[in-house]
Amino acid sequence: QLQLVESGGGLVQPGGSLRLSCTSSGFTLDYYAIGWYRHAPGKEREGVLCISRSGASTNYADSVKGRFTISRDNAKNTVYLQMNSLKPEDTGVYYCAAGHGSLCGRHYYTGDGMDYWGKGTLVTVSS
Repeated sequence: QLQLVESGGGLVQPGGSLRLSCTSSGFTLDYYAIGWYRHAPGKEREGVLCISRSGASTNYADSVKGRFTISRDNAKNTVYLQMNSLKPEDTGVYYCAAGHGSLCGRHYYTGDGMDYWGKGTLVTVSS
């Protein structure tokens, strides 16, 4: 069974940090571009960051520039989303997704082009 599993979400105060992890079972992440997406209450799903098979990152959300970074550790079969200087508007369910393409581009911007999805992890930024 092919699965993606996110972890690392939780409650954090504004200005704090969290690191989300995405790992897989049934397949290895090496051969996929991996994206992080979030769904805030009352809003459409939003692309956050994507990392290509070679490790190049693409930012899909201007609001996270300079605060969030994406990385991958193929030895651990894990992709990370490091989130710093968190704001209340970062609150939402964060999903990782895997796409067969080697590069991140407009086709993954909304997540519609992704092939596999995790069930998400909730991030709440609140004082």
